[in-house]
Amino acid sequence: MLPGPKSCPLCLVLLFTSLLWVSGCGPKGPTSQVSGKVTLDGNRVDGVVTFIAADNKEASAPIGPDGVYTIANPPMGDVKVKITGIPGLAPVAPGAGKPPPGAGAGALPSSTATMGVQPPRKYASPDNGLTFKVTGGKQTFDIPLTP
Repeated sequence: MLPGPKSCPLCLVLLFTSLLWVSGCGPKGPTSQVSGKVTLDGNRVDGVVTFIAADNKEASAPIGPDGVYTIANPPMGDVKVKITGIPGLAPVAPGAGKPPPGAGAGALPSSTATMGVQPPRKYASPDNGLTFKVTGGKQTFDIPLTP
């Protein structure tokens, strides 16, 4: 026979903890995240954003087709930010993929419209001057790059 609730307080604690876990009341998703848009001269950038903490811990995220990145659980505090391109992807000139000047509103862009531009090589170094302070929760950090 199983002990009743009055004879097993530990059983109650275990039961309560199990119910919380099963019901989804435990930790959910990232505790902090940083997201933003990476652009070069107004054009979206293809590549990867990496945050590097003082202790050299890193967190990275790809830049999506809309130019937006989201780093889940980045290292806290001051971080250096590097932007690396995609190896083997040819650079696309800024403005490529836009409809020709004077084209009507329904004009289709060129075939490079699905591609962004490569970030300048200087941003692949963690000592490029880009920094950010991660404080926790949800933060936004847009990164407008310069040539």
